[in-house]
Amino acid sequence: MICVSLDERYSIDFLKSLVGIEFAEIRMDRMRLSDNDIYDIFSQPKQLIATCRPGYLNEMTRKDYLLKAIDAGATYVDIELESDSKFKKSIMESARKKTCKVIISYHNYKKTPSQDVLYGIIKLCFAEGADITKIACQVSSSTDAARLIGILGSSEFENRLIVIGMGAKGRLVRVITPFIGGLFTYASFEAGKETAEGQLNFTHLAEIMEVLAGV
Repeated sequence: MICVSLDERYSIDFLKSLVGIEFAEIRMDRMRLSDNDIYDIFSQPKQLIATCRPGYLNEMTRKDYLLKAIDAGATYVDIELESDSKFKKSIMESARKKTCKVIISYHNYKKTPSQDVLYGIIKLCFAEGADITKIACQVSSSTDAARLIGILGSSEFENRLIVIGMGAKGRLVRVITPFIGGLFTYASFEAGKETAEGQLNFTHLAEIMEVLAGV
């Protein structure tokens, strides 16, 4: 399954219609949205992830965006592992009331930690209340890629993990993990509008996965 990641480079009108897209991540951290915008986007009968990464908007605005997205009908909400505990608690309580699934995500933009460290992070995310854990790490070698792919081998986390390799050498991880237990992967809607380094565009990724599915 492929989730299309969308940010501020798409018009509000496009985000309110999402023609041809059934599963998308809305990167609200890079947008300026009204209450009506958030409602119109997340009330659509599609699978949508509400994401609002730190560093772009203040904490109050981020929290407000996520809560309104959940209330409007977001299927998933993504919360960073390092977020303040009160911030996480508030978002998770709201999500539980609306049957919105909680993704707790860990991003390492410098390296892929050891497998023991990764397992510890995964267990911490679930202990924090995650329904799904997302692990996204910078991949600098085939060893890094293998390490990330390897964490999907545990039945303990079956169908509860999203594993992403960042960077050009992480593309293999993006392609292969949905075939070996990863819940889904991410793609850009079109070339040149990637929201993360190493992301493939939807059409290209879908073609590759179609070939692999037929092998």
